[in-house]
Amino acid sequence: MQASTVSWVFATFVLTSLATRLWLATRQMRHVAAHRDRVPAPFAATVPIDVHRKAADYTLAKGRLGIAAMALGGAVLIGWTLLGGLDALNAALLDAVWPRLGDMGYQLALLAAFVLVGSLIELPLEWFSTFRVEQRHGFNRMTLALFVVDHLKGLVVAALLGLPLAALVLGLMGAAGALWWVWAWAAWVGFMLLMMVVFPTVIAPWFNRFEPLADAQLAERVRALMARCGFAARGLYVMDGSRRSAHGNAYFTGLGRAKRVVFFDTLLQRLAPGEVEAVLAHELGHFRLRHVPQRIALTAAVSGAALALLAWLAAQPAFYLGLGVQPSLGAPNDALALILFMLALPPLAFFATPLGALLSRRHEFQADAYACAQADGAQLASALLKLHEDNASTLTPDPVYARFYYSHPPAAERLAVLPAPAAAATGGRLPDPLPA
Repeated sequence: MQASTVSWVFATFVLTSLATRLWLATRQMRHVAAHRDRVPAPFAATVPIDVHRKAADYTLAKGRLGIAAMALGGAVLIGWTLLGGLDALNAALLDAVWPRLGDMGYQLALLAAFVLVGSLIELPLEWFSTFRVEQRHGFNRMTLALFVVDHLKGLVVAALLGLPLAALVLGLMGAAGALWWVWAWAAWVGFMLLMMVVFPTVIAPWFNRFEPLADAQLAERVRALMARCGFAARGLYVMDGSRRSAHGNAYFTGLGRAKRVVFFDTLLQRLAPGEVEAVLAHELGHFRLRHVPQRIALTAAVSGAALALLAWLAAQPAFYLGLGVQPSLGAPNDALALILFMLALPPLAFFATPLGALLSRRHEFQADAYACAQADGAQLASALLKLHEDNASTLTPDPVYARFYYSHPPAAERLAVLPAPAAAATGGRLPDPLPA
C-alpha cells in the first residue's frame, strides 16, 4: 500500500461525501421552501398555514447552519490530516510531554489535546445553534451560564470515562500482540453495557434533575401498561428538560434492575394521560420487540469489524504518511493510529447511513403497531399531532433526503397507518401533525 494511494482514496471519499451531503441538504431546503406556502392536502384541515410556515422556516434555518457546519467540518478534517495539523500537534507533544510523562502519558495527552482542540473549534457553531437558531424559533431555554457549565461538565465526564478506557485500549495495542483488537473489542462492549447501568443513575443526574412522577393517577396508568407489557422498571421519573429546551420526549433507559422510565416535564405539560400512555407504549414496544438488544448487537458487530480494520491499518506506514502524519520512530504510534482512524472513518461510513435509517424506520413502524395493540392508537396519533407544533418539523421533507437520513418515518407515512385521533381528545380541534 502506497502513501499516495491512501491520500487519493481518502481525499476522494471526503470530497464525495461532502458533495453528497451538500446535494442532499440543498434538495431538502429547496423542497421545503417550495412547499412553504401550502399545507399538504392530508393536513389542510388541521394545520394552520402559520404553523406550517414556522416549521418550514425552522427547517431552513437548521439547513443553513448544517451547511456551515459541513463546510467547517470538511476544512477541519483536511486541516488535521492532509495539511499536517495532527502532525504538528504530535510533534509539539513529543518534544514537550514524552520525555516527562513517558509513552502512556504522551499518548493520553495527545488524545486529550486532540479532543479539546476539536471541541473549541465546534463551540461557536454550538453557541450559534442554541442562542440564535433555537432561540429565534422559540425553543431555547438555556442560559449562557448553563451552556458553559454543561460543556465543562461534559469535559469532566469525558476525561473521567474516556481517559481510563483509552489507557486500557492503548495498553492492549502495545502489549496484547496482533490480536489486541479482540481484547479491545471485549473491553468496549463491556464499557457500553456498563454505561447503560451507570448513565441513568450516576451521570444523567449530574446534568438534570429527576423527580419521581407525582401524578398518582398517571403513575397507576403507566404501571398497569408496564405490567401488560412485561416491563419492570426501577422507577418513574420526570426530568427538567424545560431548563434547556421546549422540546418534549419520553424514554426508558438502563439495563437490568437499573431500568427506569423518564418523562420530560415539557411532555407531561403538553399531553393528556391517555396520550402519555400511548407514547410510552411505543417506547415499550422497542423493548418488547427486542429492538434495543438488536441495536446493541449491531453496534458491537460494527465495532469489532472497525477495530479489526484499525489493527491492520495501524501496522501500515502508508496509513500514517498518506494521511499527513510522520510516524514516530522512538515513541509508540498507537494514539496516532486511533486519532487518524476516527478522522478517516466517518467519510467512509457516511454511505452506510441509509441502511441504518431504514432499519430505524422499520423499528418505529413496529413500535407504533405494538403501541396500538397495548394502548389507544388514536391517542398515539393525537400525541404525535400535538407535538408537531412544539417540534416545528416540516411536513414536506424531500423524499430522497428523508430516505437517506430520517430515523423516523415522515409524518404522512407514519400517521397513515394509525387510527385517526378523535377531535374530542384535543378540545374539539385536531392539533398539528408530527413529522419525522
